[in-house]
Amino acid sequence: MTEIAGVEEYVRARLVQDRTIVDDGVLAFANGRITYAGPAGEYRPASDASLVPDVSPESLILPGLVDVHCHGAFGSDFSAASVEECRAAVEFLHASGTTTLLASTMTAPLDEIEAAFAKLATLAETGVIAGIHAEGPFVSEARCGAQNPDYILDPNAVDVLRLLEAAQGRLKTMTYAPERPGADELIELLASHGVTPSLGHTDSDSATAASSLALAHQRMASAGLNGRPTVTHLFNGMPPIHHRSPGPALVCLQTAAAGNAVVELIADNHHLAPDTVRSVFGLVGADNVCLVTDSMAATGLPDGKYELGPSPVTVSDGVVTLDRTGSLAGGTATLLDIVRRTVRAGVELAGAVHSATSVPAGILGLSDELGALRKGLRADLVITTPELGLQSVMRHGQWIEPVT
Repeated sequence: MTEIAGVEEYVRARLVQDRTIVDDGVLAFANGRITYAGPAGEYRPASDASLVPDVSPESLILPGLVDVHCHGAFGSDFSAASVEECRAAVEFLHASGTTTLLASTMTAPLDEIEAAFAKLATLAETGVIAGIHAEGPFVSEARCGAQNPDYILDPNAVDVLRLLEAAQGRLKTMTYAPERPGADELIELLASHGVTPSLGHTDSDSATAASSLALAHQRMASAGLNGRPTVTHLFNGMPPIHHRSPGPALVCLQTAAAGNAVVELIADNHHLAPDTVRSVFGLVGADNVCLVTDSMAATGLPDGKYELGPSPVTVSDGVVTLDRTGSLAGGTATLLDIVRRTVRAGVELAGAVHSATSVPAGILGLSDELGALRKGLRADLVITTPELGLQSVMRHGQWIEPVT
């Protein structure tokens, strides 16, 4: 199926729209933009409008999914692969229903991060990706996870500005540990350059985490950014909650519940138990949760040996572990897989979809462009079975052959 330029087409099925489900809904589009989204009974098609065939009334129409934490797919790692290999990985992810994504890089020598930024900036320039997420290098050795501790640094203005320049304005978020010397100055620099600070891979105490999130929120507001600081994959890469030493996780939950931060969740049943996912949604609400994949090169491929940035990893039964330590090292689920598992965990469908579309679009400052089914927004959509099995994908008004 391809969109006919200038001619309105429409799909009729169940519409997941603005935290609700329209059981008999219509989504219409023309010239790459949504022209109508709402109840079928209120739709007034143009005389030449064309109904998209072979879509069941029981199917679900979702906004195109948005992933702000993704290291690669289909055999390619965004930190190390060539531009064309990265492009192929992104095309696979688009065909899986993730129509917008940030390409995430790993902690590595600065010159390697610069090279990765320059390559990914090229893809962002052409609209293949929405920008770059840097996971490190200003993180904690004690909670480094799959980040290589040999290349972790304290933030300093020279290195930060060097990375910002290499990214050519395409760096959108950066994971940092608030306890590192220079972290406050890092927040100042990131916010002033339009980059969202994302607290994570941290061994900090509660007070340090609370102070850092408050500073990030304040500096983002002062810089005129509409978003909020984020928390990189909540619970993973930080101390577990203890009743006498709660650490950063409880503070992150409290800050998110107050609407002053967004917490990422890797709801793949490996990084987090389903009960944990359901509890976080119940505690902070879907508006303050961003579902992410943390996917890596093995996504879409069989188990085996792969690379995650500069580190070798093994994938067994879809679970990625770091060869040098055995710790979890990224994911292999697509974002639609994550949404499906979130719903199976007991989260309402509309809320789970909201956290994989509208919330990440807000983090990227793109709420007026994508992340919802609303007139005037980009025609990015995913059609699924009632059980969230992938059926069709549209990006920028063009149908994409879905991955099977």
